[in-house]
Amino acid sequence: MSQDKGRKPGRGKPAGERASHARSEQSRGERSGAQRHERGGARKGGARAAAPKIPGGLEAVYGVHAVEALLARDRAPSELWVQAGEAELRLSEIIEQARAAGSRVTLKGREELDALAVGGGAHQGLVALCAPLATENETGLKLRLDGWSHAEAPLFLVLDSVTDPHNLGACLRSADAAGAHGVIVPKDKSASLNATVRKVACGAAEVVPVYQVTNLVRTLDAMKGAGVWVLGTAGEAESMAFEADFTGPVAIVMGAEGKGMRRLTREHCDSLIKLPMAGSVSSLNVSVAAGICLFEAVRQRRG
Repeated sequence: MSQDKGRKPGRGKPAGERASHARSEQSRGERSGAQRHERGGARKGGARAAAPKIPGGLEAVYGVHAVEALLARDRAPSELWVQAGEAELRLSEIIEQARAAGSRVTLKGREELDALAVGGGAHQGLVALCAPLATENETGLKLRLDGWSHAEAPLFLVLDSVTDPHNLGACLRSADAAGAHGVIVPKDKSASLNATVRKVACGAAEVVPVYQVTNLVRTLDAMKGAGVWVLGTAGEAESMAFEADFTGPVAIVMGAEGKGMRRLTREHCDSLIKLPMAGSVSSLNVSVAAGICLFEAVRQRRG
């Protein structure tokens, strides 16, 4: 009778071979687990981790630059969620700054932060929990213009129907860089100051005053009454932006991409300007166009 008959799998093999086989199986299991982790911790059946609950009265701000900007402006978040592991080491300096400023630091799994940041952009291992940004209104704008105390003339950016939060965030960033005194948006035709806006703005959303007005046309008329020249941007304009005078009190009005300003908004501008387009495209991204006009104002004002 054969000695192999009835032998169970693995029985009869040399001890060294059995140990090697066991180590190989363990190694394959570890690699498989690591691969699952690298894929974002996918659960059985494709289920994803649930996003952690944000405490009431707070909203999430994502990304390294956005958090750095908060800390640099002494606006430390109430709580800072940090991705455990490698990101925790990489972000140690920011973590220490946040702790020193009074923020509570909590470690979270990557898949939890991934679930939280859906639609808000890459979190880069950091999520700050902050109070929502507050906007001002027509009354606040009127009071500011009536009691103007700055050495330089007013410079405002008006956004008509800019509903993409990425564009709003980029416009806020350009407005801050150019030293604009505020951004004016309508209540019903504008992106809200959400997490995406704050991330793209890289801190500008926390410092540039945003005036959310009920009636944009009425606000433009009030600004004209206060001595502000309203310059609208439109492709059909005859004058170039570089020919306009930005040295006095000015509000630059930008419309939505493609559609531009609404008809009533256009009609209530003092004059219309455009940018020279030499290529095949007919228009620029609204945040790019806003940046060009704002920095033309900076150039003229510096002489």
